[in-house]
Amino acid sequence: MFIVLEGLDGAGTSTQLKRLEAVLRAEGRQVRATREPSDGPVGVMIRQALRGRLRQTAGAPIGPEALALLFAADRLDHLRDVVEPDLAAGRIVLSDRYVHSSLAYQGVECDPDWVVDINSRARDPDLVIYVEVDVETSLGRIFGRGDALERFEQEEMLEAVRDGYEQAFRARPCNVVRVDGSGSPNEVQARVLDVVRQHLS
Repeated sequence: MFIVLEGLDGAGTSTQLKRLEAVLRAEGRQVRATREPSDGPVGVMIRQALRGRLRQTAGAPIGPEALALLFAADRLDHLRDVVEPDLAAGRIVLSDRYVHSSLAYQGVECDPDWVVDINSRARDPDLVIYVEVDVETSLGRIFGRGDALERFEQEEMLEAVRDGYEQAFRARPCNVVRVDGSGSPNEVQARVLDVVRQHLS
């Protein structure tokens, strides 16, 4: 089974993925936890671009269309090298972000239909858990981390991305379950586990 966690920056998808992986492993299940951007060569380039460390020759940041293409390329690479082999081996694959992140984030700066098109070769996950938080909560958690802000971690952009997720779920409908991301990590974990157990049973 291929399970994806989606949400705004600060929604807690990374935290919940780690917790979910630990619980499933403790139950004796074979699990592979991964993320997008991936840890492959294209994914590393994307992370540098998002932090402003990868620029064009003239010093300008990577443009939105080029970034969208990098995400799509990383996804296909990630599917071929990680996701598909693990699914074929009978493992549960958990991914922190996937196609809907591209549609929501890159769709803000690029033509959304084009972003859908360039991601059309990526398979649908079996389950998407959308960890839903408001922008105020998202920003509070981002600032609480104390890290340097990335490209999309600003209020106006997060508002647009939140709307982008709604468009993404309409443009690429699949098995999406919304989970309330407010409250403590333990409270959110209980909600996520409830959804996953319903789909694994």
